[in-house]
Amino acid sequence: MKKTAVLALGGNAIIKAGERGDISQQFANVRDSLTGIVKLIDQGYKLAITHGNGPQVGNLLRQQEAGEKEGIAILPLGVLNAATEGTMGYMIEQSLQNMLHKAGIERQVITIISQVVVDRNDPSMKNPTKFVGSTYYTEEEAEKHRKELGWSLKEDSGKGYRRVVPSPYPTKIVPAQRIKELVELGDIVIAVGGGGIPIYIDDDGCYEGVDAVIDKDFASMLLALNIEAELFVILTGVEKVAINYGKPDQKDVDKMTLAEARKYYEEWQFPAGSMGPKILAAIDFLEKGGHEVLITSIEKIVDAFNGKTGTRIVK
Repeated sequence: MKKTAVLALGGNAIIKAGERGDISQQFANVRDSLTGIVKLIDQGYKLAITHGNGPQVGNLLRQQEAGEKEGIAILPLGVLNAATEGTMGYMIEQSLQNMLHKAGIERQVITIISQVVVDRNDPSMKNPTKFVGSTYYTEEEAEKHRKELGWSLKEDSGKGYRRVVPSPYPTKIVPAQRIKELVELGDIVIAVGGGGIPIYIDDDGCYEGVDAVIDKDFASMLLALNIEAELFVILTGVEKVAINYGKPDQKDVDKMTLAEARKYYEEWQFPAGSMGPKILAAIDFLEKGGHEVLITSIEKIVDAFNGKTGTRIVK
């Protein structure tokens, strides 16, 4: 068997821009995104797969809001994260199982609904800034939700008020040891979907859910460290990372060191809403003992694994 890798899929790869996001479209997009991964499995890589859930959990939030008008109780965000781990894990798991079967590859695919521990004193808990859902509220509606549901809402670009939640840093993946054991056996494990279900440890040692969103790239990075993966792969919408993005002197980067990644990040080369969290997750992975990070697009994953494209970040 070759080295172990964690592959982080973006949620936008499963519901693409401009799509309604019905289940047929989502399954089709999942199958497209897994084509290259099957080739890696055929080459013997041990893999864990993670995924984003932004569009999916956003749709669930809209369904919750519509149901509220009919008197249906709204579910907490952590429960909705769990729901997307199940639905998206099912789509990825079944699609990958079918593709492996057709390729004659005997490997088990397992989805694990993952709880991820955060610090309840994380600074973001007191100052939520992560917008969730796509619904804009009037000032009166926002005040009503603050009082009745305990939500935090902030004005967004003059369009109205949107719900905001904390985005705390992940500290522990509850089933990490079992995930590691399964990956070492050769099983393909789908875990920490959407960043996992945020929980904190209460004073009595018990787990408690919290309304928050954990960044998928940070949770994936932690998983890669926990299972001692040599390679952390972030699959995104571009083939390579670029500096001076969108400017006349834009330059694609084939390889950068950890020091260079830190320098570019500190120079604001990577915006917070796009490449920034991915680079910061890469920096954390390497600083905490990881060996190598690869950033590329889903379409180019095989070429990137073979050293023909993508951006590699090393110590």
